[in-house]
Amino acid sequence: MSDWKELETALISFRDERNWKQYHNPKDIALALSIEAAELNELFLWKNPEDANVEKVKDELADVIGYALLLANTYGFEINEIVLNKIKKNAEKYPVDKVKGSFKKYDEL
Repeated sequence: MSDWKELETALISFRDERNWKQYHNPKDIALALSIEAAELNELFLWKNPEDANVEKVKDELADVIGYALLLANTYGFEINEIVLNKIKKNAEKYPVDKVKGSFKKYDEL
């Protein structure tokens, strides 16, 4: 698969074959996304980054991406569009000449 729409279609098919749409309201998808992100974080807790189990990282990252795609689908968002729009907003908040090499927030520049 080479694009978000294919992944979204595969996820929706998987979900619908199991009659899980009834559980996939925006609140619960957002909560699941947060929980999966926490499970991803847990794989790195108290370890050096290189000591994390890469296979488990793949699985948890896939869960995070999957729930993000389901949430986008619920609202009818186009993934490429919303991510590119966010990059544009961030470029305005964080101009290269002010932030290159810095981790400061935009309100600290």
